[in-house]
This record gives sequence, C-alpha cells and structure tokens, in this order.
Amino acid sequence: MASFNRVVLVGNLTKDVELRHTKNNTAVTDVSIAVNERVKKNDQWVDEAHFFDITLWGRLAEIAGEYLSKGSSVLIEGRLKHDRWEQDGQKRSKVGIVGEKMQMLGGKGGGGGGNSSSGNSFSSSQSSSGADSSSYQQPAQASAPPQDEVPF
Repeated sequence: MASFNRVVLVGNLTKDVELRHTKNNTAVTDVSIAVNERVKKNDQWVDEAHFFDITLWGRLAEIAGEYLSKGSSVLIEGRLKHDRWEQDGQKRSKVGIVGEKMQMLGGKGGGGGGNSSSGNSFSSSQSSSGADSSSYQQPAQASAPPQDEVPF
C-alpha cells in the first residue's frame, strides 16, 4: 500500500530563530509559524491564526538563523513526524513538522532578502551515500543530515 506524508505551509514566524547544534555539530532549530485562515462568524469574515512547530536541520537551519526573524514570511514544505514519550508516568505524544524545503517570501520582517517577489528557495535532502554536500544559489539547494538525528 502506498503512503504519502507531505505538508506545505505559508505563514509568518512567531519568534526569532534560535540556532543550536547537536553533539555532532549539526545545526538545528525549532521555529513556529502562524498561518491565518479566513472564516465567517456572525456574517463577518475574520482571521483565525493556527500555530505550527517546525524543526529545520543542517544548512536549512543555518540559513533560517541567518536570514529569518520574528514576522518573516516563509513557505515551508516538509513531513509530519509523530513523537511519543513518557513523562511523570504518563504517555505523551505530539505531531510536529520536519521542514525539508523553505522559501523566504517578501513582506513583514523582510524575510525575502530584498524586493524579489519570487523569494529565495532552499531545500534539504540526504544523498544516498549519507554525505553532506551544500551549495548556495538563488534558488539554492542545500543538503542536511538525516532527519531522524536527535538533538543534544
């Protein structure tokens, strides 16, 4: 049976990017974006904000740390990841998003890196050999470590 796990979100960062590194010196950051949805309430259209936590790894995390800040508009494509753990004897779980591609968009916060309407695109992928290779162009392709590496 076939499976498909993809998510695409466009929104604004809710806080500044805080870059950190794993024991293996792999860059990682957790960002949160707000995505607005227009809904009709009492004959009026209002915006409802939905908040999503996204983990970025490797070069993608470094680029986010360098160019994005609170309010930056960004498109992120990635996959859902279901984490499970036990805390104080209770089973806990959370569905998060692992970002694999990112496009900085213009607008609030200047996340587009200029007046370019197309923005800057970045992606993260693992080569079959497991080796990292990075390059920067506009749009750029950047490789990252395996997405299942645990920070710290």
